[in-house]
Amino acid sequence: MSWVLVFVGGGLGAVARLTLVRLFPPLQLAAGGFPWATFVTNVLACILLGLGLSLAARNQLTPGQQVFALTGFCGGFSTFSTFAADVVILLQEGNPGVAFAYLLASVACGALSVYGVLYLHAATG
Repeated sequence: MSWVLVFVGGGLGAVARLTLVRLFPPLQLAAGGFPWATFVTNVLACILLGLGLSLAARNQLTPGQQVFALTGFCGGFSTFSTFAADVVILLQEGNPGVAFAYLLASVACGALSVYGVLYLHAATG
């Protein structure tokens, strides 16, 4: 049954990612454009994961809900492979400053998002 929950959650997460990506103008990585769609998607996924982890720690999510939301939805919504490809493309196209800023901002904002949600949820709770 868990695989069905991951399948459905992952599909919904992927559709949500596609929807969000379409809200942003097309990227011009070759021209040094910042990959905002991937950045925002991954930070939002980290926020959702942090909230889910906090709820799971409080036993407010069943194991099935955890598999659906955390493994499935967040896994289908976030996109590490696109993030890595964006960094490589920016480097190959001669934009190391943008590549480094994107790399640093993505890792820092992602980790701080998870930590911040866990901290705020613990403080309210």
